[in-house]
Amino acid sequence: MNQFQFTGTILERDILRYSPAGVPIVSATLAHSSQQVEAGGTRLVEFEITALAAGEISGRFSRAELGAALQFTGFLARKNRNSKALVFHIIDFSAAA
Repeated sequence: MNQFQFTGTILERDILRYSPAGVPIVSATLAHSSQQVEAGGTRLVEFEITALAAGEISGRFSRAELGAALQFTGFLARKNRNSKALVFHIIDFSAAA
């Protein structure tokens, strides 16, 4: 199973564009920061990840507030078939609890 879920914020977001097939797409950079327990100790986890929202979710994502805490759900895939870089594909998001 390839499912990734985390709470984060939208740092940067491109304008809505369309693929050659006419699918709406919005690219963005998301950020996360949290404390996690590992091997009995606390660890600060921070990262930025390239993300995209495609299809119906892209319209709502393009209007989401920058910097607001959001809960993201999606999956990881290669940027393209020849790349080793990963991109987070947003399936859904909501206000973080």
